[in-house]
Amino acid sequence: MKKRLLILGGSRYALPVIKAGHELGCHVITCDYLPNNFAHRFSDEYCNVSIIEKDAVLAKARELKIDGIMSFACDPGVVTAAYVAEQMGLPNVGPYESVRILQNKGLFRDFLTKHGFTVPTAKGYTSVDEAVKDAGIFHWPVIVKPTDAAGSKGVTRVDDPSRLRQAIEHALEFAHNGQFIVEDFIVQKGFSSDTDSFSVNGDLKFVSFNSQRFDAKAENPYTPAAYSWPASISDEHQRELASELQRLLRLLGMRTSVYNIETREGIDGKAYIMEVSPRGGGNRLSECLRYATGVDLITNAVRGALGEETIGVEQKGYDGHWAEIVLHSTHPGVFKELWIDGSLKDAVVEKDLWIQAGSTVEGFTAANEAIGMLILRFEHQETLERVMSDIPHFVKVIVE
Repeated sequence: MKKRLLILGGSRYALPVIKAGHELGCHVITCDYLPNNFAHRFSDEYCNVSIIEKDAVLAKARELKIDGIMSFACDPGVVTAAYVAEQMGLPNVGPYESVRILQNKGLFRDFLTKHGFTVPTAKGYTSVDEAVKDAGIFHWPVIVKPTDAAGSKGVTRVDDPSRLRQAIEHALEFAHNGQFIVEDFIVQKGFSSDTDSFSVNGDLKFVSFNSQRFDAKAENPYTPAAYSWPASISDEHQRELASELQRLLRLLGMRTSVYNIETREGIDGKAYIMEVSPRGGGNRLSECLRYATGVDLITNAVRGALGEETIGVEQKGYDGHWAEIVLHSTHPGVFKELWIDGSLKDAVVEKDLWIQAGSTVEGFTAANEAIGMLILRFEHQETLERVMSDIPHFVKVIVE
């Protein structure tokens, strides 16, 4: 009989996971409370259950007699997937309590501090008044975030303590659990990194770093707008971060999983682990890494969820210099066309446009307002930097 794989979430980022499941001979089931979500039309079966209701998902998973469960590029489902796997005795990315720590920004900062990792001053709250009262403990500016939201939803940099309350109230609009975190804003040297890595039985077999880039003209300038590999982070700090990430995974008892990891090199000369989530990142990061290195993190994540042996997960260099542009509009309007400068003709590896002319688009306030992806390969880093430092000159989303 075919193994039955339950995927939590139905966004288009689930498509390569569904494809990998099918290639491995699985019966693939997708699950969320949105029947019209994009990926459901490609799975073998759909179940209408909210993925944040872990006991409801557990009951459905038992009814479906699943062999594995995963949440890929879907932050709200990660804790639920770990809970269901643990309750049913299925292969799991790690202990449920460890996954809870990784997925809650407040718990995660507390864990890092307790175990001697390099961390910014940070504190989690449920009370707006308590956070405002604590304004003096931080080194300003600060960043305010919901503890359990992804895709840069509800994130604000605050330079003036008088605007802290407003930023907190904004964060709480996106917090599922009513919690938020305030932490020092680490001024970065070069670019921060947001990319995917992989552990096998707790050993970090593949680790990557990139340069995460933002669009200062977007409605939310903290929503990632582009990425490139290799990273600007120094080799010394990359080695330090890889070692610290391995220490973290061992302390938490993590097993076989893909991870979306955010790190930063500060102008203070320190390297910081910002976030570690046991799931693939959005914005097709694992797919870009498959192009750049040949290492298939997606299929191996499916194998891990099913308790099968991983294949080919090893550290490899990049075949060239790679970039991904998150296509978006800086303001609301009606999409007319995507214009790409002719000089990029040989560099374009894949153009993935999700809308047609005449579609309504919003300003870029969060990752879910992307309208497509452009994947590029360059022979030289200098050429990549010339393009990535002036993306609007080479790529334009034309909106009327």
